[in-house]
Amino acid sequence: MGRGPTGTPQGGPGTIMNRPGDGVAEKEDSIQVEGTVTEALPNTQFRVELENGHSVLAHISGKMRMHYIRILPGDKVVVELSPYDLSRGRITYRYK
Repeated sequence: MGRGPTGTPQGGPGTIMNRPGDGVAEKEDSIQVEGTVTEALPNTQFRVELENGHSVLAHISGKMRMHYIRILPGDKVVVELSPYDLSRGRITYRYK
């Protein structure tokens, strides 16, 4: 990132600058719940039974995939649910 002619920060190609009021959703909007993996499905997706009894379809987060963290049926996990679709989520943590 360089500076513009007025000395203000200026983004390079592909730089996304978040400003208040831009309408960019923040990660804090998600709902985190604990659950147990009941079924492993194709394409690194899993059926997760939540503590409240609901069942959701969840995929592994990118950081977990990057660190080769394996998830098996029976594992206790933390699932991040989107407020827009509560039937799908992202697995963000596996308990040891």
